[in-house]
Amino acid sequence: MISRIKAFFNGGASGKRRVVTRFAPSPTGFLHAGNYRTAVFSYIYAKQHGGKFILRIEDTDIARSKKEYEENIFESLEWLKLPYDEMYRQSERAPIHRQYLEKLIAEDKAYEGEEARNEGGGKVIRFRNPNKKVRFTDLVRGEIEFDTTDLGDFVIAKSLAEPIFHFAVVVDDYLMGITHIVRGEDHISNTPRQMLIQEAIGAPTPTYAHLPLVLAHDRSKLSKRHGAESMTYYRDAGYLPDALLNYMALLGWNPGTDQEIFDLPDLIKAFDISKVQKGGAIFNEEKLRWVNKEHLKRLPKDALVMNIRDRIAKSSRAQDIGWDVSFETVNRIAPVLVERIDTYGDISKLVESQDLDYYFQNPIYDALSLKWKDDKDLTSVKKHLTHVKDILEKLPSAQWDENGIKAAIWPYAEAEGRGQVLWPLRFALSGKDRSPNPFTLAAILGKPSTLKRIDTALDLCSHAGADANP
Repeated sequence: MISRIKAFFNGGASGKRRVVTRFAPSPTGFLHAGNYRTAVFSYIYAKQHGGKFILRIEDTDIARSKKEYEENIFESLEWLKLPYDEMYRQSERAPIHRQYLEKLIAEDKAYEGEEARNEGGGKVIRFRNPNKKVRFTDLVRGEIEFDTTDLGDFVIAKSLAEPIFHFAVVVDDYLMGITHIVRGEDHISNTPRQMLIQEAIGAPTPTYAHLPLVLAHDRSKLSKRHGAESMTYYRDAGYLPDALLNYMALLGWNPGTDQEIFDLPDLIKAFDISKVQKGGAIFNEEKLRWVNKEHLKRLPKDALVMNIRDRIAKSSRAQDIGWDVSFETVNRIAPVLVERIDTYGDISKLVESQDLDYYFQNPIYDALSLKWKDDKDLTSVKKHLTHVKDILEKLPSAQWDENGIKAAIWPYAEAEGRGQVLWPLRFALSGKDRSPNPFTLAAILGKPSTLKRIDTALDLCSHAGADANP
């Protein structure tokens, strides 16, 4: 097997190495954008070179690793549309790690030494450091050199059955044929130890690309305790996977052009790892919301309508009141809603704040709310609503759209006063101080519902007048 791996790294008959990258998360907590950004860059780099992307679950920390975190990793990669070509669990590779530890000990490149690591003490396995300088060319940071003398004979395993991070990842990267390692800059200090181990087991050194850290708004490192959320949080909050993928690709990289909106095929074409910046990248949720809105605008209309419909229909308010959330109604509402939202989660907020009620149920309001500013009574309201109703009754169905309705009413509103005419009409249709303009509302509601709501407003005015003048 080792001879086949060496042939692979040497390029075999072709003389070329196939690019193989990996994403190697630990299932000890929910991962955040900073973690998944490495998966995004690793995936894109592999695919733009016709290579392979491997998922390796590094679950050797038995006490902290949990199945729910592992499942969340699978779920998140699936949602982000980053399919892996192979998957491994590091815990299942313990016999392989042991073989390599025994080999190093047999070759006197490592040794067992006493060290108090718990209350009862115990043996650890140390790497025999050759005390040399190591150099590598980082795809992001250029030439890097370390003098390993200060590392001493460092620990590579707690026992033959318990290799630590530095040793296990080197063996696994070697046997899985990893050619390029994309990871955060906080791993740079691990590289010299790993290069020494690579040399000791006869493994070639992969090409490294150490990415800038993803920072919180105050420039501290993004973490689970400081401004970071899991990928499934963003999914449940109504973000699009393409938008989150797009935004994560822009954390520390830009194409050198004004383009900011990419889908995955676009990213695979445009990505250039040499253009990754060296400074930290700040995670800005407002920018993420903007990117998401741009992706919403690009969705096919039917997909957008179905997603909005599902959000509304699943809300507690829609279910409690029994709204008839039809595709046809949402199809008419969707263009208005897209202007008001950045994510599908904003739909839920609009529903619960009763800002969408008037699309699905007749509004309830006091007749005096129909008055425009300084109107002393409802006389003007009744006059204008009666005239607008007459105009709309005569409007042909073929002209019943926002432009047709506005063209029919506008001359009258200009002559009588826009506020005096349009305020009572809009309030009659929505029952709200704030809502879309009356032409848009009427077009969405349709002719029968629009006329019915005007009739309701006129009835309220008549009853209010009767109450005021017994």
